[in-house]
Amino acid sequence: MPRALRLFGFGALAIASVAIAAEPQRPQPLRGGSEFQSKDVQALERDDFANPATLWLTRGAALWNDARGSAAKSCASCHGDAATSMRAVASRYPKHDAALGRVVNLEERINACATDRQGAPRFAWESPELLSLTAFVARQSRGLPIEVSIDGPAHETWEAGRRIYFTRIGQLNLACTHCHDASWGKTLLAESVSQGHPNGWPAYRLEWQSLGSLERRLRACFFGVRADMPAYGDRDMIALELYLAWRARGLASTAPGVRR
Repeated sequence: MPRALRLFGFGALAIASVAIAAEPQRPQPLRGGSEFQSKDVQALERDDFANPATLWLTRGAALWNDARGSAAKSCASCHGDAATSMRAVASRYPKHDAALGRVVNLEERINACATDRQGAPRFAWESPELLSLTAFVARQSRGLPIEVSIDGPAHETWEAGRRIYFTRIGQLNLACTHCHDASWGKTLLAESVSQGHPNGWPAYRLEWQSLGSLERRLRACFFGVRADMPAYGDRDMIALELYLAWRARGLASTAPGVRR
């Protein structure tokens, strides 16, 4: 995102070039991302054997039990059986983390555990290890509704994400709302425009031939409208993730999904 349009700390609301529309009602009926995929892609997502994300899930399960770092601890050392301890965890992210003093997404929380609890190096963004652990944790919430909190210290970040969602950016001068509120269900370059809900991420995208994070998908949208590319972990990106998750509240998590 252009630095002049950052919504944390720079008073971007005073910049005349930023136009924020009145927030519309959520699309109705509320539909998850997989509903805008072809029947073949939907079937691939539902099949736990055929879903290519299974490869990352298998690796994530191994990493969960892998002792790392100076503490020689695994995720299981603290959290035990992921099927129990991680149930409904991913469906509540992004969330405010009191220890870190900010809203974080699931990837950041995993990396905080790696450095603080295991004494291990951070996983690189989009690395196979981070994607695998994120997918593995997210898998434990499959079928549960997204229920992020925007109360208390998280509200400022949610508000920033809301503003970003309605702010025109890039050479095409478009905002998220123009596709995902005004044009959902229409076709763009042979692809059906979704309502923009993140309930299937991380997801295996056929275009990438790989699993990818929600941040990677959002960056693809920035590229599509010819906007400056934000860094991974950028506070504006986390804010947008929180707003999107709040907007999708009540939808069941289907992660890891499959997308075209």
